[in-house]
Amino acid sequence: MGYKRIASSVLLAGAMLVPAAALGPVALAAPGVQQVPLSGTGAPQTGAYTPSGPGDVTTIEFPSGMKGDAGPAAYDGKIVARSLSRKSEGGNGGGGGDTDSHERATSSPAFKIGWEGLNFFQQRYARGGNQFSVEPPDQALCVGNGYVFEAVNDVVNVYNTSGRSLLPDTNVVNGVPTSVNGAVDLNSFFGYAPAINRSTGIRGPFVTDPTCLYDAATQRFFVVVLTLETVPATGAFTLSNHLDIAVSKTANATGGWNIYRLNVTADGTNPDPSNACPCLGDYPHIGADANGFYITTNAYPWNGNGFSGAQIYAFSKAQLAAGAAAVTMQHIDTFGTVNAPSDAGPKQPGFTVWPAQSPGSPRAERDFNKASEGEGNRGRGVEYFLSSNAGDEATRPIAGSGGPHLSNQLIVWALTNTASLNSATPALSLSNTILSVQKYAIPPLQKQPGSGTRATTATPQGNCINDTITLLFNGQIGCWRLLFGKEPAHDEVISKPDSNDTRMQQVMYADGKLWGALDTALTVSGGGNRAGIAWYVVEPQISDGAVEADLVNQGYLGAAGHDLTYPAIGVTASGRGVMAFTATGDALNPSAAFAPIDARGVGAWSVVRGGLGAAQDDGFTGYKAQVGNPPRTRWGDYGAAAVDGSSIWIASEYIAHACDYRTWGGPFFFGGTGDNKLGTCAPTTGAPGTRGALGNWSTRISQLVP
Repeated sequence: MGYKRIASSVLLAGAMLVPAAALGPVALAAPGVQQVPLSGTGAPQTGAYTPSGPGDVTTIEFPSGMKGDAGPAAYDGKIVARSLSRKSEGGNGGGGGDTDSHERATSSPAFKIGWEGLNFFQQRYARGGNQFSVEPPDQALCVGNGYVFEAVNDVVNVYNTSGRSLLPDTNVVNGVPTSVNGAVDLNSFFGYAPAINRSTGIRGPFVTDPTCLYDAATQRFFVVVLTLETVPATGAFTLSNHLDIAVSKTANATGGWNIYRLNVTADGTNPDPSNACPCLGDYPHIGADANGFYITTNAYPWNGNGFSGAQIYAFSKAQLAAGAAAVTMQHIDTFGTVNAPSDAGPKQPGFTVWPAQSPGSPRAERDFNKASEGEGNRGRGVEYFLSSNAGDEATRPIAGSGGPHLSNQLIVWALTNTASLNSATPALSLSNTILSVQKYAIPPLQKQPGSGTRATTATPQGNCINDTITLLFNGQIGCWRLLFGKEPAHDEVISKPDSNDTRMQQVMYADGKLWGALDTALTVSGGGNRAGIAWYVVEPQISDGAVEADLVNQGYLGAAGHDLTYPAIGVTASGRGVMAFTATGDALNPSAAFAPIDARGVGAWSVVRGGLGAAQDDGFTGYKAQVGNPPRTRWGDYGAAAVDGSSIWIASEYIAHACDYRTWGGPFFFGGTGDNKLGTCAPTTGAPGTRGALGNWSTRISQLVP
């Protein structure tokens, strides 16, 4: 989810969209060591449903209580990359790359294959249309044994390495077979009722924030989501929430999966009693070493504006892979548990403490083992993490209470003695060290062509809200009537998508080094601040049971007239990598892009082949009439990179298709033709659509060999 948020609903004509999901009960996780029982099994197969259609009792598009807040203000100072802009060689729509490293990555990644992954249409109309409309997608990607597994809010798909879905495409909406290219809703995958049953109005659990990992050592796929319980009749949150962990029974991602559920409602501490738990276990992310499987979350009190610390959950990887009836887990709360001198004060609470993943090769396993052989830790195992501390959550207990939103520190964490996870009495030890790095700060919003100007027919949803002259199929006038019961203000503009804050993004451990990146404000080529990327290469080690680290390299990536956001780094065992991200610009629609990275630096960036944005973002979170004023155009909340041997697979959000206003309206406009679901831009009823009425995001999956 990325941030706590609260929502509104939208009325649509016909069989329409819906966002987010719902909630359901689970067992409570106490601090310290516990046994997490096997909860059941699942599979990437669509569960039972009644197709949505003319008999629907509800046209609600958003789950209860979800709305984007404004987010922190952008940094208004200067963070300058010292080298000149460098033009990308080849690629389509690429721009200049600015770094302050005089050396450049030596690799030139070769593009092998790519395809459009999951999109808004598939997410909305999976499971017979019993879904909500969701933004942002939250990108999960993992690859192994010939399978490419993708998950977003709130659907999954499994492809072969040529891009063909391996899941059956049996889906019916409004009485008509409707292709979603095999996409399966996350509620089905984890064994829940539909997000919303449109024939009854009953809500299922709200499933969000998917993330996944293929572990080559155990030959298992791991998928984690945050699940929030709801009141079925109303969709109201019960406040109970849990992490759902799915582990494939074999190396076949299309087969059976074991599911474990860990209640995180009571996890988190806060010195202010008015901000005590129950908490939301937000933004889960995962990593693994030779011994353990690790999930981290950010704990936010439901009943206040505070922050209750990043949480770490360490599981026995071997037990999860074996499908054990109960799995050993140790829970660690980072809030106030690790003392370290810093500018933040006497303690450094964790915020988005992102666990490292490794390439999974024999060499990578040797690197992990070597890293664990520091003095006092020989053979005991270690998992590394990275985090940042410009956010309020890392500097004070009351999140959002203000602060500089600026830092020159990078926090390296180590969880040692991970081999004890394979015993009945695990005894992990957490330490951190703080490195001085170049400044980073909250970036400004992204710009896309036309940002701030009145929505046009190229952004059909925004144009529809503004429209008062279009003749509809029922003789009424004004497109807005298709979306609202009450007339909105007709003043929507093309949005500026979210650029994230400064939290750490995906972390890799490869070639004996940690690799990470985050979003930052960046003053590029003499212009004003744009959204850019700060990247880091760190060499960690263990001494006397505690972590130490050296900064191997660091730098910025930015470009004049462009915004680069939501980086995700994948690195092979030999230290050759790719950094994926979304690129937008004054003249560039949201596109899927990448740059090479190694220990020498980052090379020039390019839009990945096939990833050039075809249109502006036209999602519901960008419009005041849909989500309130000011809107917050959600993007991200994270991209993904996965290493499979010498290949690096990347996935980022982009806008894959354009759709004109008349085609968007289809048969809902007088004399129009096309699908009977508003806004899909499909040529006929049941044909695959390129978008939905309330959104047009897509994801791009690409294979590169650096």
